[in-house]
Amino acid sequence: MGNVIPKQFICLLGEPVLMHTIRVFHHFGQEMQIIVVLPEDQKINWQELCLKYRFKIPHQVVNGGENRFFSVKNGLNEINEEGIVFIHDGVRPLVDMQTLERCYACTLENGNAIPVMPVTESLRRVKRKRNKAVNRVKYFNVQTPQTFLVSAIKEAYRQKYDHHFTDDATVFEKAGHSIFMVEGNYENIKITRPLDLSIAEVLLKHSLEKLNHLYD
Repeated sequence: MGNVIPKQFICLLGEPVLMHTIRVFHHFGQEMQIIVVLPEDQKINWQELCLKYRFKIPHQVVNGGENRFFSVKNGLNEINEEGIVFIHDGVRPLVDMQTLERCYACTLENGNAIPVMPVTESLRRVKRKRNKAVNRVKYFNVQTPQTFLVSAIKEAYRQKYDHHFTDDATVFEKAGHSIFMVEGNYENIKITRPLDLSIAEVLLKHSLEKLNHLYD
C-alpha cells in the first residue's frame, strides 16, 4: 500500500477498513462470534481506534502468527464449539450478503465453500522462458470468506506447514478434502494498493446508497 498505516486501519469513508468488514458479518449474523487476528504490536492501536470511532460491535482479538497459516490457526484455536466458520480477509469490506448466504448454504450441504469469480482477461502460461495461451474458462479468481465446518478445518490445520499453502482451501485440500466453489461478487476486492482504496470508496458509497434507499 506504500503507507505507514497498516492497510486494515486505513480510513475508508470516515472509518477504518477493518470496521467496515466486521460490520458486514455482524449484519449477516448478530449472534456470530467474531475473532479478529492481528499482529501483537497492532492490538493497542486497534483498541485506540475502537475508542476513537466508538466501535461497539463485540469481537475478540487474537495474536497473529508469522504468516497466514499460523494466524488462521491461532484464530481457529479460539473456537470451542462445532459450527461453521467464515475465514475472511480483513481488507475485503465489500463482500455481499448473497455471497455469504451461498457460502453458508454450500457448507451446510457439502462441508466447505469458497467464493470464486471467472477470469475475464486472457491468460498466458510461462514455462522455461516460453509462454503459451491457456483457456481462461478453466480458471477462477478465488475470494474469501472461505467457509468450513469447524472440526474439519481445525483438523486440517494440525498438519505441518507447507510453503505452497496460499489460502485455507489449499490447506484443506492438502488434508485430503475436495473443495466446493460458489459464486462470489465482483465488488469483493482485496484492498492492497492505493487504487484499490479509491475503487472501494466508490463501491462502498454505491452500496450504502442502495441500503439507505431500501429503508427510505
